[in-house]
Amino acid sequence: MKQCVIFSFSLFGVALSLFLASCQEAATEAERHSAYYWSTTLEVDTAFLRAHDISRLYVRYFDVVREKSGKPVPNATLRFRGNVPEGVEVVPVVFIVNDVMRQETGGLAEKILTRVMQMSDTHGVGGVREVQIDCDWTATTRRCYDDFMRQLRQLAHARGLQLSTTIRLHQLSQTPPPADRGVLMLYNTGDFRRLDSQNPIIDLADVKPYLRQLRRYKLPLSAAYPSFGYRLLFRAGHYVGILHHADEYPVLPGDSVVERHADLQQVLAVKHAVNALRPDLHREIIIFDLKKKNEHYEEIYHQ
Repeated sequence: MKQCVIFSFSLFGVALSLFLASCQEAATEAERHSAYYWSTTLEVDTAFLRAHDISRLYVRYFDVVREKSGKPVPNATLRFRGNVPEGVEVVPVVFIVNDVMRQETGGLAEKILTRVMQMSDTHGVGGVREVQIDCDWTATTRRCYDDFMRQLRQLAHARGLQLSTTIRLHQLSQTPPPADRGVLMLYNTGDFRRLDSQNPIIDLADVKPYLRQLRRYKLPLSAAYPSFGYRLLFRAGHYVGILHHADEYPVLPGDSVVERHADLQQVLAVKHAVNALRPDLHREIIIFDLKKKNEHYEEIYHQ
């Protein structure tokens, strides 16, 4: 009898070891390095992607805005200048201006999906398995956004595609949109229009109040962290605009031009806070956005 008990525990130990090993293997396989590509021209450096083990790109295909007549129309369509490297999955992203959701969107879902798939086919982007919608919807536009997403998900599923959505921090308090999964945008957490805001791109102090909603948010999520900066123009202490180019705004005597960058220590502090609540968000870590000159990819992916 004693020998049987020992043998039974031995078998249990072997089974437990195999189970834990399989869990560790699954966790390793689930880790994915991804990045957003938000430029208007697609030119991808294959060596750079391989160096950082980036296997998925969320590529902005076009925006949707309202023209003067009120009709939703595509804008700032992506130009393809090169091919996506083999082995890198592309998730087409469409940014929809919130104003579009202030009116009924009948037929918009089908038009967007058709255009996305036509662009993918035309430019040889194969293996598309997911489409993502990015929209800063609010309480006043939520109903129209949910209706739109419900229609789009039905159309996407009919084509064998998944539908994802971006989730901003202020949206965590709302019921999740009808999507298969989401990406939590952990950037632009402060007010860059304030001259005294030192870390408007990401600051743990700005993020913390929203994280209380994260644990019970009922949508599978990935986490997106910032790796970018911008130059801001202030006049008499008041925000004028973002200087994307040197000649975008006239810089007058007495104006202030300030640079703001995503502080690595703030990024890591937010990442650790998120991990303590929802470690599942880090099965995939996404960096916004893809820049070859960035020095902090490895720290964000691995620390």
